[in-house]
Amino acid sequence: MRRFHLGQIVIGALALLTSGCAGREPGVGGASLSSTDDFATSAGLIADRDSLPGAKLYAENCAACHDGGVAKAPHFQWLEMMSPASIVAALTAGVMAEQGAMLSADEKLRVAEYITRVDLSAGLPPVAYAARCSGSAAAFDRTRPVVKAGWGHDIRRFVPASPGGLTAADIDGLQLKWAYAFPNATKARSQPAIGFGAAFVGSDDGTVYAFDLETGCGRWTFKASAEVRTGIVLVDGQRPMAYFGDLTSKLYAVDALTGELVWSRRMDDHPSATLTATPAYHEGMLYVPVSSLEVVPAADPDYECCTFRGHLDAIDAATGERQWQFWAIPEEPRRTEIDGRVSIAPSGAPMWASPMIDARRGVLYAGTGENYSTPADANSDSIFAIELKTGGRVWHRQTIQGDAWNVACMMADNPNCPPERGPDFDHSSSALLVDVGGGKEVLAVGHKNGVVYGLDPDAGGRVLWETKIGRGSIQGGVHFGMAAEGTTIYVPINDMNNTRNGSVLDPTLARPGMHAVDARTGKKLWSQVQTNVCGKDRPFCDPGVSAAVTAVPGAVIAGHMDGWIRAYARDTGTRLWEFDTARKFATTNAMPGHGGSMSGPGAAVGDGFLVINSGYGLYQHEAGNLLLVFARKP
Repeated sequence: MRRFHLGQIVIGALALLTSGCAGREPGVGGASLSSTDDFATSAGLIADRDSLPGAKLYAENCAACHDGGVAKAPHFQWLEMMSPASIVAALTAGVMAEQGAMLSADEKLRVAEYITRVDLSAGLPPVAYAARCSGSAAAFDRTRPVVKAGWGHDIRRFVPASPGGLTAADIDGLQLKWAYAFPNATKARSQPAIGFGAAFVGSDDGTVYAFDLETGCGRWTFKASAEVRTGIVLVDGQRPMAYFGDLTSKLYAVDALTGELVWSRRMDDHPSATLTATPAYHEGMLYVPVSSLEVVPAADPDYECCTFRGHLDAIDAATGERQWQFWAIPEEPRRTEIDGRVSIAPSGAPMWASPMIDARRGVLYAGTGENYSTPADANSDSIFAIELKTGGRVWHRQTIQGDAWNVACMMADNPNCPPERGPDFDHSSSALLVDVGGGKEVLAVGHKNGVVYGLDPDAGGRVLWETKIGRGSIQGGVHFGMAAEGTTIYVPINDMNNTRNGSVLDPTLARPGMHAVDARTGKKLWSQVQTNVCGKDRPFCDPGVSAAVTAVPGAVIAGHMDGWIRAYARDTGTRLWEFDTARKFATTNAMPGHGGSMSGPGAAVGDGFLVINSGYGLYQHEAGNLLLVFARKP
């Protein structure tokens, strides 16, 4: 699910197994308490949160609303994704100030400590942001264009030599220019954007930055309500803008040159709604997919599952007003009883991958994840063609049938687990429209089952070819994003052998690494299966590629789950360059910086720079807090 899909994780049940579902033992397919404790320790978190003094304070002051008692209050599993500073700020002067007025300053710290599992015995962690730019470094250069390649614009993720400034011949000459340590962060999953001589990126604690590309000094910062995990969408114009979304499903429009808020709106009132996918911009409109975290509260056997439906909204980029809304599941969920068990269905089909705009046909293409409750319907695990002007459904193609799943399936005898029991195989990777010559185009679609499909956009998504690349699993298969250069489709495969959900997977079928496919025929062009270099002292390290990949002329750049960035040649897959990020770095803000697993967003390329995040302290992967900026040797 969303990659907020705590569903695909297994550590998604971490919060539930260590707090809200006390008394429920994990089932055969569940994550063990010891494994989640080990992961918490590796990420620097407190494993046994129930022993903290904040447990009682939370129960007395917060649980009535945030454990499901108030329909629009964010669920607990949402709150624990926030930084301690954000929670204290909300209780002190933010949206929860009235409720927080009855708590002392120390009690607010204890509540934040309990929710986030960050040790606050010495108070909030010290924070140092980037030094403010001065002189010429402070000025945005409007002659240096926005790079319109990647999520939000052309999601084929191919960056031409101009304005990218990098080709295969340049990659071996890349060297680290500067590094920034995101404060209050164990993960870095906002896609950077490049334009006006700056790098723009969101962060774990909700801070959005505009950095000078050359030096790493800060031009401005903006504080969102919660983590910003979508990419930053830059749009030049009379007033250059930056668009992005946060964990609470709030969408923002900010002046790209000043950081001033222009407008914001919440995209869904459902308490588990969130924005995972980067909005797509086209001709004054933002097309915004909405996903959710409802798979997690579903693990509570008393929770009536489920009521969220994925949707995609067209938003006027100038005003923030909604123009139309497309529901992946047209009918509203209904409460029924099946074999003595309550089910609210149909539900789910979250939309958490950035849509592909097809201006020539007047449509966009967007994918969905699994259903949350039984019965599974025909709209999960599907690709939709949606009319740009009206939001009307043109066609849809379901690739996997009968996929209903939520976190209850990781626990023994939990009535909220749908009888389908998954497999939670989603379309988490954006569909790519590829010109194959002769006036024809193919819609290339990756899936967590390890298959790439070639669909005909002119024939209702008819399957032209399908090619099995990886083994597939609850964590991919094809996870966050492929790329295309000409008719070459670059296919990253994750294929973790231990998904920590009890699944028995055949390691001999795993194909973690980078692969290439011919868009015309689906034929495999090459495969580079990555050797596991993690070692026994890194239990949350894996060799595969979960993150989206980025192509430049003649090469593709991939951030691996083992913390290495690797670049591969287009024609042969030969490795051209690699760099280990899973270590300590000196940073421009003089805070401790350490890389880790790389997942979610991929590299941004522009002006001869490569900008990439490192760290993914979720779902039992290696934590980190880095933004790394590379440039060619002078």
